[in-house]
Amino acid sequence: MNNRNLEQLKQDHINTQIPEELDFLVRKAIKNGRKNMKRKNNIKKIKVTSASVAASIVLLTAGVNSSPVLASTLSKVPVVGGIVKVLTFREYKIDEDTYNADIKVPEVQGLENKELENSLNEKYLNEGKGLYDAFMKDMKDLEKDGGGHLGIDHGYEIKTDTDKILSIGRFVVNTAASSSTTIKYDTIDKEKQILITLPSLFKDSTYVDIISENIKSQMKEQMKSDENKVYWVENLDKELVDPFEKISNDQSFYITSEGKLVISFDKYEVAPGYMGNPEFIIPTEAISDILISNEYIK
Repeated sequence: MNNRNLEQLKQDHINTQIPEELDFLVRKAIKNGRKNMKRKNNIKKIKVTSASVAASIVLLTAGVNSSPVLASTLSKVPVVGGIVKVLTFREYKIDEDTYNADIKVPEVQGLENKELENSLNEKYLNEGKGLYDAFMKDMKDLEKDGGGHLGIDHGYEIKTDTDKILSIGRFVVNTAASSSTTIKYDTIDKEKQILITLPSLFKDSTYVDIISENIKSQMKEQMKSDENKVYWVENLDKELVDPFEKISNDQSFYITSEGKLVISFDKYEVAPGYMGNPEFIIPTEAISDILISNEYIK
């Protein structure tokens, strides 16, 4: 394919209004080695006015196709493996005086396992819609009581992107009198087209205690070497805080590009708020005996 033909494909990509044809052209270009072609996204804006508060809500729906206008907006959206990609499918946005919301809903595209792809996307859509509905309810309740401050920020990030592993993190930051942050991860084996769960990595349930003890040791070591670090693991007033005992069976986790297991906690889950969202890399030697295999954890 010469440069002239490639430029024609790019022009067709921008001008065409038929999604199926555009997708065909892009996939053909990928097959011919032109993996640099950028996929851009369409944007639709819908304004909705709240009855209780004049809040402008912009709903953005990004499809496979797009105009050059949206290119800068989604310029940081990662393209995974040249085929599987994660983009912003929908965005709920509210910016009204003391009420602020920015809720981005990710969408996975390009998995051959459509059952898995649809399941993930349905989950992400329900999460985003649920957060939006809850925010609107809280906002109306505050207005009835004379108003107040309320904010939410929900988005996603790609923690790992290799030929084999894709780890997607979704975060929620709620802001009222104080702020709280929760993070959830999904880790996908792109080769086998399956979702990797924490229990699926191990031979039996003993991983819970083994990982928990390792994390406790790391917490104590960090506090010993840095007086500014505090974890709820020892010498605590149990009437004030619950000490960290063990991770849950499905504790939030992801796998790094180097094949390391990372356990993640929400803000306030195991430490004071100023510690943020603690993460702990679990040494592979600490769990090697209970791993089903070294396919994912190296």
